[in-house]
Amino acid sequence: DAVLLATGAGVPRDLTVPGRELQGVHLAMEFLTQNNRRVIGDILPPERQISAKGKHVVVIGGGDTGSDCIGTSIRHGAASVTQLELLPKPPDERAVRNPWPEWPLVLRTSSSQEEGCERMWSVDTKKLTGENGRVTTLHAVTLAWSEPDAHGRRSFKELPGSEFTLKADLVLLAMGFVHLEHGPLVQEWELALDARGNLQTAGGYMTSVPGVFAAGDSMAGASLVVRAINHGRRAAAAIDAFLQQ
Repeated sequence: DAVLLATGAGVPRDLTVPGRELQGVHLAMEFLTQNNRRVIGDILPPERQISAKGKHVVVIGGGDTGSDCIGTSIRHGAASVTQLELLPKPPDERAVRNPWPEWPLVLRTSSSQEEGCERMWSVDTKKLTGENGRVTTLHAVTLAWSEPDAHGRRSFKELPGSEFTLKADLVLLAMGFVHLEHGPLVQEWELALDARGNLQTAGGYMTSVPGVFAAGDSMAGASLVVRAINHGRRAAAAIDAFLQQ
């Protein structure tokens, strides 16, 4: 009588630069889920295995998924691990313009990062190059960020002459997720989507199809688990009210 879609935001943000097609460039979840399968004993063909052993690993993305890539790469025995973040380095202490109860925008170091990696901020990847079809080098520039405007938005520009390269035998893309997968449930039910590709909901968490509800990242985009839990509770109450009509 009612269906709740809580499928998460499973479509990753990809890197659209020359050289993305080279071997050795992988989405973070390809790397991490394969590692989990290996840990539980699954046997994968050698040609499909993604290993960081002995490699210079570059992780693009400074969030939790990127930290998981760092820790896993270190356990594989990587020669080096470098993490690149597009945004500027956060302050050590909460800024005046970031008061409680807002989420504190301060520098955090995960347990994986503590194990040993180089972290770089305000970096934009421009291209990847390689040899014999495999990635060997990442080309990047350093960015200069503006101060936040009245709405908290910042802009950036490339610093002239800031081009640099990094050794990169394995590049892991951990740049976040954009929206839920637009698979059979979305397509066959012809569910309306918002401008960001999330399920469109009205008040009460109902989608454009009566009796079909959505909660969490599927309708709000990638966010925190606490927000998804809150959505789940509210959606359950909305479904209960719908069924009692």
